[in-house]
Parts: sequence; structure tokens; C-alpha cells
Amino acid sequence: MSLEVTRKENQQPTPPTGGHNGNGMALLQSMATTHRLRLNPNTEHKPESYEGLHLEFSPLLFSSLERYLPPPMLSHSRDSKLHYMRDIILRYSPEGERTRVQKQREYRQKIISHYQPLHRELYAMHASNFFAPSFLKAINENKEESFRSIMAEPTQGVFTFEMLQPHFCELLLSEVENFEKWVHETKFRIMRPNTMNKFGAVLDDFGLETMLGKLMEDFIRPISKVFFSDVGGSTLDSHHGFVVEYGINRDVELALCL
Repeated sequence: MSLEVTRKENQQPTPPTGGHNGNGMALLQSMATTHRLRLNPNTEHKPESYEGLHLEFSPLLFSSLERYLPPPMLSHSRDSKLHYMRDIILRYSPEGERTRVQKQREYRQKIISHYQPLHRELYAMHASNFFAPSFLKAINENKEESFRSIMAEPTQGVFTFEMLQPHFCELLLSEVENFEKWVHETKFRIMRPNTMNKFGAVLDDFGLETMLGKLMEDFIRPISKVFFSDVGGSTLDSHHGFVVEYGINRDVELALCL
């Protein structure tokens, strides 16, 4: 779908988020009346990082949308592009969705401000400590034949491969257990991963959002771009990272939704 970027005369411009050059913004607004977003993403373009900014939406959404900007806009400053993209998102995003996102961020910030992580090394991307050497080699080579060299395809379109180091998995499970212990001790009411599970945790809720975003953008997207390009594999911009627990006195079956 192509969105025509126009501005109604009686529509008030969205206030800048800070640090914008007035002339640059005027030029961008002028471009907005004559340019459209790209129909397909510019997969060769390396977008800016929007991590660390106080945003209503996921930083990955802005990085993904930047690939759709008209070529003349790509050379502008990050702040100018952010202002322009934010204006588009606010105009096309339903108010109910914006409210939901804002409440979710407030909920997560409340947890993060009180919860003390057990393994802080998990909260930033350390590729050599997280991933199997064979997986990292394939990602660095970034070729289809490299990806296929580490994969098995038990059925068409389903790929299996070694990805995570065992020590990383142990640390992650330990961190989740520590979070669950904190929830129990503080009696903090948390949202479970989905309506089918009473036991489990959303990893983003206690601070792992940035790390998982990097995992998706730098280590999952290169693969999905090759094998699932026809269903949006090159434009992944969100994730839902969680764990669920099964066992005695826990969830005992896996429900499947189609």
C-alpha cells in the first residue's frame, strides 16, 4: 500500500521533539506535499537507530519506516526524519492503539524502575557470548548458501539450526526465575504472555526489549529477508519475546490458535 504524504491546510503541525533545524523541517514539510512513501522498502539503506529516545512507539518501527522514505529525505538529520515519520504514524494510527501503547510503556517503566536484574549482561547485545560460532559465521557472511550450510529443513519452509549458546539460555532462565521471585515477593500484578497461559513472563516487560530488538533486527531479519521475503521477512519491526512454564501445578497443555 502506498500512502500519500500530504498535509491539510487546517491541520496543525506536530510539535518537534527537540533539536530540529527550522529550515530543515520546512524543507521536509515541503517535500511531504510532493513525495510519497516508497511502495517497497529500500533494503540497501541502513536506517538510523532510534534507541534511547523517549518515543510513543517502538524504536524499531521508526527504523523500519525509514526504509520507506523518499530518497531525498534520507540525507536529512535523524531528528528531522523522526519528526516527519512520527507525524505520519500519529495520523494513521488509531487513537485506541496509541492509548494502548502508552499504557504498556507506563506499565513497563514501573517494573523496570523497581526490579533489580540478576544478570545485567543479558540486557545489552553481546553476540559472541550469546550465539553459537557457526550461527555468527553465517550471519557475518550474510549469504543464502551460508545460512543453508547451518540449517536443516525437515519440511518445506521450516528451518532448524543451532543458534544460542547453552550458557546464555541458562542465564536467561535464571533471570526469569529471579523476576518471578520478585513478582511473588512484591505481589506485583504482571501481565502474562497471552490469555492461554497463567505462568510465564514477557521478557520486554522487565527490560529486555532493547536486546531482543537488536536480536531481531541484526540476527533474525537477515535470515527472514532471504527465506521469507514474500511475506514481509525483510521488514520485521516488532517482536513479542516471552517464556511460558509447563508442569505439575503449572500450565499443562499448549493451546494452538490458527
